[in-house]
Amino acid sequence: MDYSKADNNELQIKACRPKWKWLKRVYLPGVLKGDVMTATIWQLDGAHSSAGFAVKHMMISKVHGTFSKMSGTLQYDGGDITKAQVEAKVDVSSINTNDAQRDTHLKSADFFDAEKFPQIIFKSRKIEKNGSGLKISGDLTMHGATKEVVFNVDGPSQEVKDPHGNIKIGASATTTLKRKEFGLMWNAALETGGVMVSDDVALSIDVQFAKKA
Repeated sequence: MDYSKADNNELQIKACRPKWKWLKRVYLPGVLKGDVMTATIWQLDGAHSSAGFAVKHMMISKVHGTFSKMSGTLQYDGGDITKAQVEAKVDVSSINTNDAQRDTHLKSADFFDAEKFPQIIFKSRKIEKNGSGLKISGDLTMHGATKEVVFNVDGPSQEVKDPHGNIKIGASATTTLKRKEFGLMWNAALETGGVMVSDDVALSIDVQFAKKA
């Protein structure tokens, strides 16, 4: 019998024991309780969702716009909403302010630089209950910069079934951000004082999610 091989095998078994103890302590209890990989995937319904914004123009009134193309997912088991996770993406080229010339300018390097940065992405990091609604904190990536933002959320709604048999939930979210923090610096001084475009931008999101079969 080759005792050196037997000794090596015993050493390998001993080396694995700490890892096995860790697995038993951390992973197995979650499996037994059903806490691991149990979240249901909900797909964002782009046809019934929108991302809008409003920004002060010439210091006198607000210009409103929307992004018509969105995608994303929600991981939520229908239980504790604070354990859910959400990710959403917006196609910058789908911007619409009801003025083609302005939309072209917004897509250019003066603003969003859509060719270089085609998407705006949000990934949640923390969800907290806030009265009858929620506060969702997460990372917003836009124009190559990532900043933490906090959305005030109304929802999620109760589950409903649409005429096609899809199970859906909905929510609305709002926040205000500083565009300069994301490198959107373009502006022009007005002869009467002030600037053409304000730094503050109000965002409003309305979404529907469909439960993945």
